[in-house]
Amino acid sequence: MSNKKCGYYIQLDDIAEKFLRIGQFLGEGHNGIVYLLPDDKVIKIFKDKKVCESEFNILKKTTKSKHFPQIYYHGSNYIVRSYARGVRLDYYIKENGLDYNAAYSIIELLKEFKKLGFTKLDIRCKDLYLDENFYLNVIDPKNNYSKHCIYPRHLMKGLNKLGVLGDFLDAVNSEYTEVYDDWSFRIKRYLKRGIK
Repeated sequence: MSNKKCGYYIQLDDIAEKFLRIGQFLGEGHNGIVYLLPDDKVIKIFKDKKVCESEFNILKKTTKSKHFPQIYYHGSNYIVRSYARGVRLDYYIKENGLDYNAAYSIIELLKEFKKLGFTKLDIRCKDLYLDENFYLNVIDPKNNYSKHCIYPRHLMKGLNKLGVLGDFLDAVNSEYTEVYDDWSFRIKRYLKRGIK
């Protein structure tokens, strides 16, 4: 089996075609391609229309949260939305460690997830961008209303790989005490045994 990426073709409407002509390639992920547009916007073109619709529905439900991108246009397989400024959280941590401000921002974001009624209280470090004011922006929300995870398992697993899980749990213990025992127990059990 080859590791090469296979090309794919997506039929776009006139609006998306117009945006692509003025866009600058930003990157490609598992679900699609992202282009930077003028006026701090991006267009994300999805390989799968169902994934596009799912992400659009999450973004519609999170319009009042400043952690999530604002939607400008939506087609069957693309979303034009605001650009998330900052540095990817895992890159920031590799460069600076997990300082108090970054840890506090993560905790505040997780509290926001709960307020938004998410059933999946989890996200990966690579889907978070930390700006110069230590504000976290979510770029790739997935399954937050359809999957269930009552603690930030993938996030803490990523923090563990970066060597800062202890620092994060210390911050949780001081800033979000009511979840500390549960999260600490669950992630330690998960890392030890590989179970939820």
